[in-house]
Parts: sequence; structure tokens; C-alpha cells
Amino acid sequence: MASTKIEWTQCTWNPITGCTKISSGCKFCYAETMARRLKAMRQEKYRNGFELTLHPEALNDPFKWKKGRMIFVNSMSDLFHKEVPLEFIQQVFGVIKENPQHVFQILTKRADILRYYDSEGWLEWPHNLWMGVTVENNEVLDRIENLRKTGARVKFLSCEPLLSSLPDLNLTGIDWVIVGGESGRTPRPMKEEWVLNIKEQCQNANVAFFFKQWGGTNKRKTGSSINGIKFKEMPLLA
Repeated sequence: MASTKIEWTQCTWNPITGCTKISSGCKFCYAETMARRLKAMRQEKYRNGFELTLHPEALNDPFKWKKGRMIFVNSMSDLFHKEVPLEFIQQVFGVIKENPQHVFQILTKRADILRYYDSEGWLEWPHNLWMGVTVENNEVLDRIENLRKTGARVKFLSCEPLLSSLPDLNLTGIDWVIVGGESGRTPRPMKEEWVLNIKEQCQNANVAFFFKQWGGTNKRKTGSSINGIKFKEMPLLA
């Protein structure tokens, strides 16, 4: 387990590290930059840098955490990368099921693989697993439909980095939407009207809306308020 500054979770768990770029949202991948830094610091887990690497020894970690917490799974990778064996994904799901004291959040850009595995009956969905997909622009809206068709109890969208307006989101069956701008040295801009429109769509659909940040080269300065109000809603679930 590692503490994290990601506002919508409490800690991270990485049984896999490394990934490859798949869409425009990956252009300035924070995980890639961090992995290279950790490799330079001679961190054993990142000896391969950002090459996809399985860490089966990490599967035991959640059993050591007795106090319940919210855990972002694979903040440094994508569980549904095509090179991750199905058996390893099933093991991760098994660990989640056996640790009901925690809530586990999984986020993928490979919703087609997620949907395929689920449609074949290869995924057994634990009650405490929240499944999300990244939706950075209109070119990847199909990810939402793939997510919606899965058996996950809680489904969410991460619109970060938000790279275009998303005026026609179908939020049927979606429980939560996270929105954020891109940060770093050369962030692509996010317009206020894009954010306000998504917030309105969430309100109309009774979907929890979480605004993470405006992003930019100085995200502390730009902040995380919308007209002076912070929106940090979480799903209200039994």
C-alpha cells in the first residue's frame, strides 16, 4: 500500500506496473514519468521502468491492511492491458473479494477487453469493487457502453484529462463521474464550459459529480473549485 494525493481515493495498490499508450489521454502519462523517476532511484519494483511487469508478491498486500480503506488498484498500470494474463486478473479479483473491509477502485482505458472477459463469464464481480473507464474526449465514448454492459455493481467515469466537450454522455447505469484538467509542464487546456456541462448532465441524471482540479502548469494555483464551490461527491450506495 502507498499513500496518494489522488483526492478520490485513500491509497494505491500496484500488483502490476508499466503500460503502453493507447489513446490521446495517455500522451503525458504521469505514471510513466513517475516510473522512470523511481527506476533512477533504484526502486526494485521499478527496475523495468515503465515496461509492463507483474508483481505476484503484491497480491498478499491487502490481507495485511485490517482497517478498511478505499484503494485505487494499479495506479501505475492498466489491469486490462492485453499483455496481462486473464488468470492474473482473476487473482486480483479474488483478492478483492477476500478483503471485503476495503473498497477497491479499478480504472481502465481498455474497456473492450474488460467487456470481452466479462461477456465470456470469466470475471466474478466482488461487491466491493468499483469499475471505471477513462473518457477524455468524444473519440472514446464506446468505453462507457462497454462498461455499462459489465456486471460491476458500481460503475464510474474518469474524465481526466478532459480534452474536449462531452455534451452527449449517456449516464444510464453510471454511479459517479470524476472530472479533471491536465497538469504538468505542457498541459492541454480544459474549458470551463466543458466542466459545467458535465456537472449539469450529472445533476440531471442524479449521478455523483467529483471535480478534481483545473490542472495547468500550477494546479495548486488553479485549484479545484467551480465558482468558489468544491464538488467532491461520492456514490451513495448500500
